[in-house]
Amino acid sequence: MITTKDIAERLGLSVSTVGRALSDDSRISEETKFRVRQAASEMGYVGNRAARMMRGASSNVVALVIPDIRNSFYSTIAHELSKNMEAEGYQLMLSETDDDRMVELRHLRELSATRVAGVIIVPTARPHSDSVKLLRAMPHLQLLRRHPSLGAQWFGVDDREALRRATAHLVELGHTRIAYLGGPVELPTGAERLEGFRSALQEGGLPDDAGRAELGPPSSVDHGRQAVRRLLKEPDAPTALVLGSIQLTLGVLEELSQQGVKVPGELSVVGFGDEPGFSWWGPGLTTVGLPIQEMATGCALWMMRRLKTKPSNDGPYTSVSPGSLVLRGSTAPPGGPTPSRPR
Repeated sequence: MITTKDIAERLGLSVSTVGRALSDDSRISEETKFRVRQAASEMGYVGNRAARMMRGASSNVVALVIPDIRNSFYSTIAHELSKNMEAEGYQLMLSETDDDRMVELRHLRELSATRVAGVIIVPTARPHSDSVKLLRAMPHLQLLRRHPSLGAQWFGVDDREALRRATAHLVELGHTRIAYLGGPVELPTGAERLEGFRSALQEGGLPDDAGRAELGPPSSVDHGRQAVRRLLKEPDAPTALVLGSIQLTLGVLEELSQQGVKVPGELSVVGFGDEPGFSWWGPGLTTVGLPIQEMATGCALWMMRRLKTKPSNDGPYTSVSPGSLVLRGSTAPPGGPTPSRPR
C-alpha cells in the first residue's frame, strides 16, 4: 500500500510536506502541490480516511438503512439520494436490515464506529433501545416510516390518503366486496394504509363486512401470492383488490397471471407503487404512484443543510408528500363472472 513516505522518498521531500500538500495547506507552493498530487496519482496513493478522522476530519459518508433492497421503492430512492449526495461531495452507504431490529442495531453500531456523517433510516417496527441511543449521537432522519423514539425529523408519504383514494375509486365503480393486502399495523405505514382503506369503505356507506384485510410482511412477494390464493377460494370472493406494498403487488400479479384470472373482467386490482412493468402488465395496472424523486431530493437537502450548519440540536421537521392514483385498465365496474378458482 502506497504511503506518504513512499511519495516523499520519490520526490525528495519530507513526509510532513507531502501531507500538507495533499491537504492543500496554504504554506505549500502550488508547484509542490502539483508535483505531489501527480506522483500520488501515478503511484496509486489512496488517503487513509480513518487516520484523518482520528485527527478530527469529518466523514463524507451518509448511510441509508433500509429493510429490503429488492423493493424498487428503496433501490430507486437510494439511486436518487446517491446522485444528490455525490453532487455535494458525499457518498451514500447502504445497509439492509430485513426488518430485523437486531440486524438494525448491529448495522448502527458499525456505522457509529466508522463515524458516518449522518444516517437516513427506514426503521423497524420496534427499534432496540440501544439503536435509539446510537442515533441520538449522530445526525439522522426517518424515511417513509416514523417511530416516536427516533426523533421528529421525518420524510414520508400520506399513506392514509393514498389508500383512501385507491379504495374510494373501487367503491365508486360499484364494488361491494373489496379486499386489502398490506403490512402489519405494528408498522406505522401499515396502520395508516389500513386506516385509509377502512375509511373509504365507511365513507362509501358499505357495511363492515364489505372489506377484508389480509396483513403480513410487506416485503414478501410470497405473502401476496398466498393471500390472493386464499381469497379466491372463498365462496364470496372479492370482486376487487387494493394492495399496500410493491412486493405484495408483485406477488399478486404473478399469482393472477398464473391462474389466468381475467383483470378487470373477473377481478379489479389497484396496485401500490409504479414499477416500469406495471404500465404494460395485462390491461395496464391502476396503482398508487409514489413521489420518490420529491422525497429523495427533500431528504438529501435536509441532510446536507444539517451537516453544513451543524446546529446544536435538531428541531422537529416533517415533510409529507402526497401519493397519486394512476388510472389504467385494471379496474372496472363489477358484473363479470366470479374470479377463477385455483386449480
